[in-house]
Amino acid sequence: MNGLNNPKNFIQVNNFRSIDMKPIIVVTGKNGQLGWELQQLASSFEDRYQFIFTDRTQLDLSNMGSVHPFFETTKPQYFINCAAYTAVDKAESDQDTAMMINATVVGEIAACCQEFDCKLITISTDYVFNGNGVAPYKVDTPTDPVNYYGATKAIGEQLALTNNPSSIIIRTSWVYSAHGNNFVKTMLRLMKERPEIKVVNDQEGCPTYAADLAEAIMQIVQHHSEGNHVAGIFHYSNTGAITWFDFAQAIKEEAGLSCTVLPIPSSAFPTPAKRPAYSVMDVQEIANVFGVVLKPWKESLKICIEAIRISN
Repeated sequence: MNGLNNPKNFIQVNNFRSIDMKPIIVVTGKNGQLGWELQQLASSFEDRYQFIFTDRTQLDLSNMGSVHPFFETTKPQYFINCAAYTAVDKAESDQDTAMMINATVVGEIAACCQEFDCKLITISTDYVFNGNGVAPYKVDTPTDPVNYYGATKAIGEQLALTNNPSSIIIRTSWVYSAHGNNFVKTMLRLMKERPEIKVVNDQEGCPTYAADLAEAIMQIVQHHSEGNHVAGIFHYSNTGAITWFDFAQAIKEEAGLSCTVLPIPSSAFPTPAKRPAYSVMDVQEIANVFGVVLKPWKESLKICIEAIRISN
């Protein structure tokens, strides 16, 4: 029997491809903050795209050999890589795993995207910079990471663009969400448990509400679908530069809590991995190229805290 007429083969081919041939979007890291937020958005785009959300059980990114067979099976048009090794301090000792997930396998994904004519959007970090800046980092500012996590992400960027020059890399910073573990949720918990907490006040950056980043990514996908095939590195965060102490104070005020927040220097809170002192990025280019709306950090924080309140 001709394979094309074999119902079993037809089911296998269409396992990831809808009958009306909507473009397929693969999203890795579905249980992380950004992957989860993209899942919340997916229903708004079901008339245009078919989504496949994966975790390590569907696509094990610690096993590079699993990537190409996955592409052969799914044949996606878009691959949004939200998966990453994000344990910054643990990366200092667990270097092989961090390098595999943040760099080596990103290069393999990029190569597969090139082979299968798939648009890659992969997420990077402000930690590729050394933290010595005094003005917001441009996308072409030389990278110079001060910890191993940042080094792996910088190498991942290089491999993505080398193996697939049409890749889009989005550097982001200080990500938080109503889902998962993050600074906002940790502060809310500690402020309810303790009368006083201490937060570093000598690291400056920009918070990013993962829901806003998810919206920006889908806007980029739509632009690409309409023929805007721009590639390269972009920066995205909410607007406004603050310290972690400022962020904690704002969380306290927005949540109406009475805990005292005290500022401390980073030297009083030593960690295995060094943190950059200055992580502010210039985000204007992503707005100029894709029409992404840049939202003030305080407005997005308010929305997130309300979402956390409702979910509890």
